[in-house]
Amino acid sequence: MDIVAGVDETGRGSACFELLAASCILDPNKPIQGLTDSKKLSAKRREQLAEEIKDKSIAFCIAEASVIEIENLNVLHATMLAMQRSVEGLNVIPNLVLVDGNRLPELSIPAEAIIKGDLKIPAISAASILAKVERDRRLKLYDAKYPEYGFAAHKGYLTKKHMDALKKYGPCPQHRKSYKPIRQLLEEKNIG
Repeated sequence: MDIVAGVDETGRGSACFELLAASCILDPNKPIQGLTDSKKLSAKRREQLAEEIKDKSIAFCIAEASVIEIENLNVLHATMLAMQRSVEGLNVIPNLVLVDGNRLPELSIPAEAIIKGDLKIPAISAASILAKVERDRRLKLYDAKYPEYGFAAHKGYLTKKHMDALKKYGPCPQHRKSYKPIRQLLEEKNIG
Protein backbone atom coordinates (compact mmCIF):
# COMPACT_ATOMS: atom_id res chain seq x y z
CA MET A 1 0.00 0.00 0.00
CA ASP A 2 1.25 3.49 -0.86
CA ILE A 3 1.76 5.65 2.20
CA VAL A 4 1.87 9.22 0.96
CA ALA A 5 2.76 12.21 3.12
CA GLY A 6 1.78 15.72 2.08
CA VAL A 7 4.00 18.60 3.19
CA ASP A 8 3.44 22.35 3.30
CA GLU A 9 4.77 25.38 5.18
CA THR A 10 3.44 28.66 6.48
CA GLY A 11 4.99 31.94 7.55
CA ARG A 12 7.72 32.07 4.95
CA GLY A 13 6.91 35.61 3.84
CA SER A 14 6.29 36.94 7.33
CA ALA A 15 8.73 39.39 8.91
CA CYS A 16 8.64 37.63 12.27
CA PHE A 17 8.20 34.41 14.20
CA GLU A 18 9.35 30.92 13.48
CA LEU A 19 8.44 29.25 10.21
CA LEU A 20 6.22 26.17 10.48
CA ALA A 21 5.93 23.11 8.27
CA ALA A 22 3.53 20.21 8.57
CA SER A 23 3.47 16.70 7.17
CA CYS A 24 0.35 14.61 7.04
CA ILE A 25 -0.53 11.06 6.00
CA LEU A 26 -4.26 10.80 5.41
CA ASP A 27 -6.18 7.58 5.95
CA PRO A 28 -7.93 6.62 2.67
CA ASN A 29 -10.59 4.82 4.74
CA LYS A 30 -11.49 8.02 6.61
CA PRO A 31 -12.13 10.70 3.98
CA ILE A 32 -12.26 14.35 5.02
CA GLN A 33 -14.55 16.68 3.08
CA GLY A 34 -13.52 20.22 2.18
CA LEU A 35 -9.72 19.93 2.11
CA THR A 36 -8.11 22.73 0.08
CA ASP A 37 -5.43 25.40 0.36
CA SER A 38 -5.68 26.78 3.91
CA LYS A 39 -5.73 30.36 2.60
CA LYS A 40 -9.04 29.65 0.87
CA LEU A 41 -10.78 28.72 4.13
CA SER A 42 -12.13 30.84 6.98
CA ALA A 43 -10.26 30.64 10.28
CA LYS A 44 -13.22 28.80 11.85
CA ARG A 45 -13.36 26.23 9.04
CA ARG A 46 -9.59 25.70 9.20
CA GLU A 47 -9.83 25.00 12.93
CA GLN A 48 -12.67 22.51 12.39
CA LEU A 49 -10.75 20.74 9.65
CA ALA A 50 -7.53 20.70 11.69
CA GLU A 51 -9.31 18.80 14.46
CA GLU A 52 -10.76 16.35 11.95
CA ILE A 53 -7.35 15.89 10.30
CA LYS A 54 -5.69 15.19 13.65
CA ASP A 55 -8.47 12.74 14.52
CA LYS A 56 -8.60 10.85 11.20
CA SER A 57 -5.08 10.94 9.77
CA ILE A 58 -2.66 8.04 10.04
CA ALA A 59 0.11 10.41 11.14
CA PHE A 60 0.97 14.10 11.22
CA CYS A 61 3.81 16.26 12.48
CA ILE A 62 4.21 20.02 12.79
CA ALA A 63 7.81 21.23 12.95
CA GLU A 64 9.54 24.60 12.93
CA ALA A 65 12.60 26.54 11.99
CA SER A 66 13.33 29.20 14.60
CA VAL A 67 13.88 32.90 13.96
CA ILE A 68 17.60 32.33 14.67
CA GLU A 69 17.72 29.51 12.09
CA ILE A 70 15.93 31.72 9.54
CA GLU A 71 18.48 34.48 10.22
CA ASN A 72 21.47 32.12 9.99
CA LEU A 73 20.37 29.95 7.06
CA ASN A 74 18.06 32.29 5.07
CA VAL A 75 14.35 31.71 4.69
CA LEU A 76 14.56 29.16 1.84
CA HIS A 77 16.99 26.88 3.68
CA ALA A 78 15.03 27.30 6.92
CA THR A 79 11.87 26.28 5.03
CA MET A 80 13.57 23.14 3.76
CA LEU A 81 14.81 22.38 7.29
CA ALA A 82 11.33 22.74 8.81
CA MET A 83 9.86 20.52 6.07
CA GLN A 84 12.57 17.91 6.59
CA ARG A 85 11.90 17.94 10.34
CA SER A 86 8.16 17.52 9.81
CA VAL A 87 8.68 14.45 7.60
CA GLU A 88 11.27 12.96 9.97
CA GLY A 89 8.88 13.57 12.89
CA LEU A 90 6.14 11.36 11.47
CA ASN A 91 5.61 8.20 13.51
CA VAL A 92 4.77 6.29 10.30
CA ILE A 93 7.35 6.28 7.49
CA PRO A 94 5.80 7.19 4.14
CA ASN A 95 7.07 5.70 0.89
CA LEU A 96 6.34 8.90 -1.02
CA VAL A 97 6.42 12.56 0.03
CA LEU A 98 4.52 15.22 -1.93
CA VAL A 99 5.66 18.77 -1.20
CA ASP A 100 3.83 21.98 -2.06
CA GLY A 101 5.97 24.21 -4.26
CA ASN A 102 8.86 23.78 -6.65
CA ARG A 103 11.66 22.68 -4.30
CA LEU A 104 12.29 19.67 -2.14
CA PRO A 105 13.93 19.33 1.26
CA GLU A 106 16.65 16.71 1.66
CA LEU A 107 14.87 13.46 2.40
CA SER A 108 15.80 9.79 2.37
CA ILE A 109 12.33 8.99 0.94
CA PRO A 110 11.24 9.49 -2.70
CA ALA A 111 9.65 12.93 -3.02
CA GLU A 112 8.02 15.15 -5.59
CA ALA A 113 7.45 18.90 -5.60
CA ILE A 114 4.00 19.95 -6.81
CA ILE A 115 3.26 23.58 -7.65
CA LYS A 116 -0.09 24.57 -6.12
CA GLY A 117 -0.11 21.15 -4.46
CA ASP A 118 -2.22 22.52 -1.59
CA LEU A 119 -5.06 22.91 -4.12
CA LYS A 120 -4.52 19.58 -5.89
CA ILE A 121 -3.43 16.98 -3.33
CA PRO A 122 -5.58 16.36 -0.22
CA ALA A 123 -2.60 15.33 1.95
CA ILE A 124 -0.82 18.61 1.10
CA SER A 125 -4.05 20.53 1.79
CA ALA A 126 -4.25 18.83 5.19
CA ALA A 127 -0.62 19.75 5.95
CA SER A 128 -1.33 23.34 4.87
CA ILE A 129 -4.29 23.53 7.26
CA LEU A 130 -2.39 22.02 10.20
CA ALA A 131 0.53 24.43 9.76
CA LYS A 132 -1.72 27.49 9.38
CA VAL A 133 -3.89 26.69 12.41
CA GLU A 134 -0.80 26.16 14.56
CA ARG A 135 0.74 29.42 13.30
CA ASP A 136 -2.48 31.32 14.07
CA ARG A 137 -2.53 29.82 17.58
CA ARG A 138 1.03 30.98 18.19
CA LEU A 139 0.25 34.40 16.70
CA LYS A 140 -2.38 34.97 19.37
CA LEU A 141 0.23 34.25 22.05
CA TYR A 142 2.73 36.64 20.45
CA ASP A 143 0.02 39.27 20.09
CA ALA A 144 -0.72 39.01 23.82
CA LYS A 145 3.00 39.21 24.67
CA TYR A 146 3.76 42.12 22.29
CA PRO A 147 0.42 43.95 21.87
CA GLU A 148 2.03 47.14 20.59
CA TYR A 149 2.79 45.53 17.20
CA GLY A 150 -0.75 44.40 16.30
CA PHE A 151 0.33 40.90 15.25
CA ALA A 152 -3.27 39.61 15.37
CA ALA A 153 -4.24 42.04 12.60
CA HIS A 154 -1.33 41.68 10.15
CA LYS A 155 -0.05 38.22 11.12
CA GLY A 156 3.55 39.41 11.03
CA TYR A 157 3.50 40.71 7.46
CA LEU A 158 4.91 44.18 6.88
CA THR A 159 1.80 46.33 6.55
CA LYS A 160 1.95 50.11 7.05
CA LYS A 161 0.67 49.70 10.64
CA HIS A 162 3.34 47.11 11.36
CA MET A 163 6.09 49.34 9.92
CA ASP A 164 4.78 52.28 11.97
CA ALA A 165 4.97 50.13 15.13
CA LEU A 166 8.51 49.01 14.21
CA LYS A 167 9.58 52.64 13.75
CA LYS A 168 8.07 53.56 17.12
CA TYR A 169 9.14 50.54 19.22
CA GLY A 170 11.92 48.90 17.22
CA PRO A 171 11.85 45.15 16.60
CA CYS A 172 10.95 42.63 19.28
CA PRO A 173 12.95 39.39 19.72
CA GLN A 174 10.55 37.62 17.35
CA HIS A 175 11.28 39.89 14.36
CA ARG A 176 13.51 38.58 11.58
CA LYS A 177 16.18 41.28 11.63
CA SER A 178 17.78 40.11 8.38
CA TYR A 179 14.63 41.08 6.45
CA LYS A 180 15.48 44.10 4.35
CA PRO A 181 12.92 46.63 5.70
CA ILE A 182 13.77 45.71 9.31
CA ARG A 183 17.50 45.68 8.60
CA GLN A 184 17.23 49.13 6.96
CA LEU A 185 15.27 50.45 9.94
CA LEU A 186 17.94 49.18 12.33
CA GLU A 187 20.70 50.72 10.20
CA GLU A 188 18.86 54.07 10.18
CA LYS A 189 18.58 53.97 13.97
CA ASN A 190 22.09 52.57 14.39
CA ILE A 191 20.77 49.57 16.32
CA GLY A 192 22.42 46.29 16.24
